[in-house]
Amino acid sequence: MRRKPFRLQWNIPILCLTLFFLPALFRMAIPPYANAAQRDQPTRSIVVAPEYTGVILPRGESLSVGLVVTNRGRSPENIDLSLPEVPKGWKARIQGHRFEVTGLHVAADTTQNLTFRAEPDPDLPPGTYLFPIQARSEDGKLHAATRLRVTINPKGTETPDRDVIVSTSYPVLQGPTDAEFEFSVDVENRMDQDTDFNLSARGPERWEIRFKPAYEEKLISSLRIKAGQSRSMTVTVRPHPSAGPGEYPIQLNVGAEQAHAETEFTVVLAGTHRLQMGTADGRLSLNAHQGKPARISIYLKNSGSAPLHNIRFLSFKPENWNLTFEPQEVETLGPEDFQQVEATVTPAEQALVGDYSVTLSARGENVSEDLELRVTVRASTVWGWVGIGIIFLVILGLVFLFIRLGRR
Repeated sequence: MRRKPFRLQWNIPILCLTLFFLPALFRMAIPPYANAAQRDQPTRSIVVAPEYTGVILPRGESLSVGLVVTNRGRSPENIDLSLPEVPKGWKARIQGHRFEVTGLHVAADTTQNLTFRAEPDPDLPPGTYLFPIQARSEDGKLHAATRLRVTINPKGTETPDRDVIVSTSYPVLQGPTDAEFEFSVDVENRMDQDTDFNLSARGPERWEIRFKPAYEEKLISSLRIKAGQSRSMTVTVRPHPSAGPGEYPIQLNVGAEQAHAETEFTVVLAGTHRLQMGTADGRLSLNAHQGKPARISIYLKNSGSAPLHNIRFLSFKPENWNLTFEPQEVETLGPEDFQQVEATVTPAEQALVGDYSVTLSARGENVSEDLELRVTVRASTVWGWVGIGIIFLVILGLVFLFIRLGRR
């Protein structure tokens, strides 16, 4: 019998239903990843930064620089903005679309763009002027600060960075102390000749600052740029392990014999989160009796550089066992601080004699630590005394029998 050739037949109704439900299936798969990213997001965090941290102006010109206010937390924030100290001879303000702004509402994980404006007096002498900018949450618990450096040159002179432009899209990066921060920098050569630019940076003591070409791993100390072109590079910053939480400025200098320019980055350290858990004598074993509580002292140590908050205790134990902690929660544990916790283990009444594994767990906002104990369950001493009493009664009975039988 001759077989018919196989042909793929499309079922139009099934195909339509598949295309209709396919986007819904993708939407169902996305939330777990979104939730995981939300868990890594800090509870509350705000950042304020100007678009350019250093500006050079000819004498007599006014200044207008973008100002970025970011809420990196998981809840909306009302943020107050202020200029705590305006240099003498300047008038400065923070402006929205048409109005002067002293505060704004920023939704969770979003950014608002404002404008920093400053007008110098006509007779303002040349020099460098610093404009500190501060941001504070409405309840006063969050603070962020930055500064803008403005250099006024005499009118008619060439500005040092007119022939070379250094720019970055993200001048402020935030993370833990043990992270490596990478700033993407664009250097533009506006001169009419190819130029070798030397690279240097100034940061906190014992910090590691290196330069690399974009998308390459080799280290460089200079950058050759053709006339009228630009090149990208990466500035990697590794903080010293002992650096505490705070804001740290990094000064980048790009220079040649004919021209030079500089810019400033800011590294915001949240500190490191490390928790140690153990016992005072180092022993991880405990003796207990059936149905009887046994106590053991454990300690917690914050070995990081950032405070730890809301440390709760959990346990993984055999069925029908009871385990309690005193205190049940540690609200705050500062860097290098200790906290003693008393754990009470009560085996079940029906627990068999032998060794058991019990895990004590401490969970904080950014840390977790486990401690495994070996609990040896022994028989109750009451039965031991009962056995001794029975033996004693048996011996007395035998003595009594020997005495009576001996008289006969």
